[in-house]
Formats: sequence, C-alpha cells, structure tokens
Amino acid sequence: MTSLSGKVAVVTGGGRDIGLACVMRLAQAGAAVAINYHSSSAGAEKAVQDIMDGGGRAIALQGDMTSPADVTALADTAVAELGGKIDILVHNTGGLVARKTVAEMDLEHWRTVMDLNATSYLLAIKAVLPHMSAGGAIVGMASQAARDGGGPGAVAYASSKGAMMTMTRGLAKELGPDIRVNSICPGMIDTDFHNIFTKPEVRTHVASITPLKREGTPEDVANLVAYLASAEAAFITGANIDINGGLAFS
Repeated sequence: MTSLSGKVAVVTGGGRDIGLACVMRLAQAGAAVAINYHSSSAGAEKAVQDIMDGGGRAIALQGDMTSPADVTALADTAVAELGGKIDILVHNTGGLVARKTVAEMDLEHWRTVMDLNATSYLLAIKAVLPHMSAGGAIVGMASQAARDGGGPGAVAYASSKGAMMTMTRGLAKELGPDIRVNSICPGMIDTDFHNIFTKPEVRTHVASITPLKREGTPEDVANLVAYLASAEAAFITGANIDINGGLAFS
C-alpha cells in the first residue's frame, strides 16, 4: 500500500469532490494534510475532524488561491502547524465558471477562468517551493478538456487546463531532479462540476460509450494522486496522465 508516512501535504480546493477525496486518501496513506477551501467549509472541517479522530493530523484554512496573500498564508500555516516543511502539493483549485462561446465571453471572463486554473497553479507552486526539499512532489489537476478542447462553451476552461499541462512539463525540467511535477487529466468524474455544467443525458451517454461503462469517482482520481505523490512514482515527472475509463487516449 502507498505510504506517505511522515510527509506533509497541502491540498488546495480540498473541501469537496475530488479535492476532498485526495485529502482523505493522503491522510489514509499517513500524510499530515493542510486543506485549503474557498467556500466548502463544512467538508473541510469534517475532514479535519475525521482525520484527527483516526489518529492523523490535519488543518483547514479558508483562502482564495488566486490571491497571492492567501496562497502564502496557506503555505506558511502548513509549515508552522504541521512540522516545518511541505513535501506534497496537490493543486485541485479550479473550475469552468460558466459556459460561454468566444462570441459571448468578454475579457473579464477569460481572465477569471485563466486565473482560477492556471494562475492559481503557479501561485501555489511558488508558495510551497521554499518549504520543499529533495523528494518533493507536485500534482496538478488538469482535464481531458485540455486534450480535446472541452464541450460547448469551454474554450477558456480548456485553454487554462492546457496551460497547466504545459506548465507541468516545463516545471518538471526546471525543478528536477529534486522535485517531481505531474498533472492528471480526468474525464467524466461524478462531481458537482458535472452536476452543475453537464446535462444528465450527456453524462449517461458518455458513460455508455466509455469502455468501463461508468463515470469515474473522486476516489478513483485520489488513488492516482496518492501514487504520484509517493516514492512509488519516483521515475515519473512531467507527465499529464489520463484517467477517463478509456473514453479518450492520449
């Protein structure tokens, strides 16, 4: 079983869905976890309580990961309260915001989506780097949309996730050999993202044409995250790994 005993992990967007599943999986593997949340306080606080009840260590901190001050506060608090270091960053912050065609969107929408996904990734990495040493691991959350352009009205979202994929490749070269950087490209995962932005009939259709005949679960993604964060993935860096049940192949 993947072991992260003695490691300190920071998970952004950790209060619900994939982020929350990552928090619980990393804690299960033995990591102390600093959970960032924006509005999902209930999920984050319950996760802290559940982890502590199980003998682990966790803290939760509200913050906007597009704000340099909030990102720095998260990293500094994690270091101060969980052991003086950060070994793992899982950057799950992001979102589509709204479906808008290029004709419909204004520059504000474009910048909002790019900041929420790509700029927040950069800020999080810059904040944790001073506290990371050899053996550190960074895992970003890109998207299948970055490979195929996304669904209707998702050009801004797909572009921002594509930027994350390119950042992952560049940062792997810049930060190696001490720190590994990888990202994940989830397909149709059963989360609020699709509850809000994807029609039920589309989800049913996508699941039916997927070789594994189902949507993915947040736990499916979290298992991959834990692996990439661990020493078991010691020779993997600069990779953008698909997890979509075989729906699309890179």
